[in-house]
Amino acid sequence: MKKSLLFIVVLLMSGTMLAQNGGTKMKKYANQLPNGSRGDVQVAYQGKSIDQMIYEFMEEKGIPGMTLAIVQAPYIPRVVGYGLTDIENENLASVKTLWPIGPISQGFAAVAAMQLYEKGKLDIYMPIGKYLKDVPALWKDVTVFELMQHSTGIADYRDQKGFDASKPYTPEQLIATVEAIPLAFEPGTDVKQSATNFLLLASIVEAVAKMPYKDFVKKNQIDYLGLTETYFGEDLPKVKQEKVAVGNVHELFKHDKDYIDAAETSTGYQEKDGKLTAVAPLNGSAMKGFSDIWASAENVSHWDIALAGSVLIAKPENRALIYAPTKLVNGKVVPAMAGWQFYNHKGLMDIKGNAPGHSAFLSRFTDASELVCVTLLANKEGVDLTNLARRIAASFDGDKMGTGANDGLLYTYESQFSVPETMARLEKNIKAAGIPVFAKFDHGKNAEEVGLELRPNQVIVFGSPKVGTKLMQDNPSISIELPLKISVWEDKNGSVWLTFPQMAQLGTDYNMQGSPVIENMQGLLEKLVVKSGSAY
Repeated sequence: MKKSLLFIVVLLMSGTMLAQNGGTKMKKYANQLPNGSRGDVQVAYQGKSIDQMIYEFMEEKGIPGMTLAIVQAPYIPRVVGYGLTDIENENLASVKTLWPIGPISQGFAAVAAMQLYEKGKLDIYMPIGKYLKDVPALWKDVTVFELMQHSTGIADYRDQKGFDASKPYTPEQLIATVEAIPLAFEPGTDVKQSATNFLLLASIVEAVAKMPYKDFVKKNQIDYLGLTETYFGEDLPKVKQEKVAVGNVHELFKHDKDYIDAAETSTGYQEKDGKLTAVAPLNGSAMKGFSDIWASAENVSHWDIALAGSVLIAKPENRALIYAPTKLVNGKVVPAMAGWQFYNHKGLMDIKGNAPGHSAFLSRFTDASELVCVTLLANKEGVDLTNLARRIAASFDGDKMGTGANDGLLYTYESQFSVPETMARLEKNIKAAGIPVFAKFDHGKNAEEVGLELRPNQVIVFGSPKVGTKLMQDNPSISIELPLKISVWEDKNGSVWLTFPQMAQLGTDYNMQGSPVIENMQGLLEKLVVKSGSAY
C-alpha cells in the first residue's frame, strides 16, 4: 500500500513537472507568437470581447441586426453577423447581408470625381455652371470642389416638406424643391452637409464621363475591385434572395446553389411608440450620389482598403485633397471633407450616418502603426455607432486607439475640435435644448493660477430641476450626482474627449435600474456630445 501511495505521488510530481515543462515551452513560443499586438488572438478591451460589446450595445439600443467587419490592412480578418435582418421572417445577419450604407456613398462619389480629375477630364476648381447648364443662376459660380467640401450653402432637399426617401425622384424634381432658397452662407466660407451638393456632383460625373453616374462608379470602383455584394438601389432586383421564407423556413437553397449563403437585403426599422416598426426601403434615386449604395460590410471594408494607396486615386496629392480637413477661403478650417470627418488622433477619419431604417459607420485608423478600420452596419435608424466602433478598434491596441477612460463607468466620445471650441459648442447645444447651465469650471486655468501645468480640461454643470427632482423623489441620495456634468479634456496625444458618467451604472448604483428617466438622460447626453464634437 505504501508503494502504491509512493507511485501515485511520483506520478503526480511527474505530471506537475511535465506541465511546468510544457508551460516553459509555451513561454518560449510566446517569444514568437503575438502578444498584445498585431495578430494577437486575444481581442478584447477593458475586459470585454468584441462580441460582448456588440451584444450589450444591440440590447441597449434595441437593434435587430448588425454586421461587423474589421480591417487590419491589407486583410479583412473578421466579418461577423449578429441578430436578424428581418424580424418578421427571421432572416439572419450574415457576411453577405446587403445594407444601405447611407452617407458612406459620398465616398464613392468623391472618388469618381477625383478619377475624372486625374484623367484631365474634370477641373474640380471650375464653377459647376461649366458642366451643368441648367443649374439655378445663384449656384453657377459654386465650384466642384466646394460641392465636395459641403461649403456651398445650398439648401438640403431632404429638409423640404414632402420629401420621402422611399419614393423615386429625378434630379430636376429634387433641385426644384430648393432652387429658390437663398444660400445659407457665401460659398467657401463655411461647411454644412447637404445631399443637394452630392446630387450635383453625381450629375457632373455623368456629364463629364458621358455615361450614367452609377455605370461610371460600377465600372471604375465596384467591378474594378470585384465587389460582388455592392449595388446601386435600382440594381437590387438582380440579387437572388429568398426574402420571404415560407413558415420562416428557407427552402430554395436546397434546390438552387445560388441561395446558399445568399446576399439578402436587410429590412430597416425605426422606434415608434416603444416598438420597432419596419420602414419603407430607400429608393436610390431619392439620394443620388449621397446615399444610394447598398453593400455588405465586407465589401465596404474591401473598398476602404483600396482607398489607402493608389488603387482608386493614383496620386497622393489628390488623395490628400479629399482625405484632409476643409480649408476655407476665409482661413477657417473645418475637420470634414466629402462626408469624412477628421480627429486629432493621428490618421483617424470616419464617415457615417443614416438611411431609412438603418445606421452605417466606417472608421479608418490610417497611421502606419495602426492600420485598423471598423465597419458597422445596422438595421435601426438613428443609432450613433462611433463610441462602439472606437472600443472595437481599441481591442486591437488599447494603448493607441482606446479612450484612456473606464468605458464601463464613463461614456467617452472624441471631439474634432479643441477643448475651448468643443465646450463653446456644448454650452450652445445645452441651452438650445432649453436646459439651464449652472456653472463652468476651467481646471487648466485653475492649475495655471497656482503655478501648475495641466492639459486643457473643462467641466460644464447643467440640468433640469424637474427631471432631477423626480429622481430625488425616488431616491434622495442620488442628489450627490446632480446636477449633471460633462467634462471636455485633452489627453497626452492631443485628442480631445467629451465624457459623462454612464447613466445605466448610475441607475445600478442607486437601485433605479430600468428607470425610463435614467434611459432618457443617457440618450440626451449622447446626443449632446455627438452634436458638440462633430463637424456634421
